[in-house]
Amino acid sequence: MERKRIFSGVQPTGALHLGSYLGAIRQWVLHQAENDNIFCVVDLHSLTIPEAVNAKVLEAKSREVAGLYLACGIDPDRCAVFIQSHVKEHSELAWILTCVTPLGWAEKMTQFKSKSEGRDSVSTGLLTYPILQAADILLYDATHIPVGEDQKQHIELARNIAQRFNNMFGEVFVLPTPSIPEVGARVMAFDDPESKMSKSTAVTKPGHAVSLLDDEKRIRKTIMSAVTDSGSEFEWDKASAGVRNLLAIHHALSGEPIASISARFQGRGYGYLKQEVFDLVWGAVQPIQERYTALTADPTQLDRVLDRSTARIRPIAEATMKRVRAAVGVG
Repeated sequence: MERKRIFSGVQPTGALHLGSYLGAIRQWVLHQAENDNIFCVVDLHSLTIPEAVNAKVLEAKSREVAGLYLACGIDPDRCAVFIQSHVKEHSELAWILTCVTPLGWAEKMTQFKSKSEGRDSVSTGLLTYPILQAADILLYDATHIPVGEDQKQHIELARNIAQRFNNMFGEVFVLPTPSIPEVGARVMAFDDPESKMSKSTAVTKPGHAVSLLDDEKRIRKTIMSAVTDSGSEFEWDKASAGVRNLLAIHHALSGEPIASISARFQGRGYGYLKQEVFDLVWGAVQPIQERYTALTADPTQLDRVLDRSTARIRPIAEATMKRVRAAVGVG
């Protein structure tokens, strides 16, 4: 069977949390031997709201995300882990793709509408960042892009841009396919189980999420304070959204069928479920924190991993840009 080339990127804003781990990073780890994997820290995307940018914080957070990728189990001998701005071809390709993308395509993106809502003014980058996202993907001939349902539209845009470019200039780009994981794709907030966990809210609002670098005391408080309801219903079809979220997290970490978990807790208070979920979460997060601490104790260790990965993927980016430049007649 032909190997897939996987590309995925995470912005270094906010904090990587339990939802990031269960919904994405753990899936990457489980399947990293099966495919060619490129995992990027997309720091350029963080500039779309320039008033929120602090140079020192952005650099530190970029390294934090890269370190957590590795601490979660990404093997740098199997996978490339790098920082987007370290490969200049991302920006070059983004400009060329912006020039062939109809304005209406960018304006239709639902995330632009939601992020710009209520603002007196927004940067042009906020409108065009899905085109930079398309460049991230197309630069490496990625075939499959693991995303949540809320990001599927962006991968479809990348595919449409690639098809339009190919129709205009010849067959240059591979058409990417979104890959939505069936398990653990959507972990909800502990304080609002109707909403997905947010990396930015995880930093600003205590009790919203378990961040991967939270200490044991904070994690316990977050989970034990999770919103449920005043009842004692554990059956999936009858339980509240908060209870279903706890059951789903328990299932994702323990592997125990949800029906079995529900049956075990029937007739007991939600506190017992929360305690087991805490034990499972801390059991998963503590080793990640230990590996992260060991990795970052010597900053040059992470530098070497990033440099090695950048050197590995740069020839792919350069080859793509050579085809693109020849196709449009520049360079």
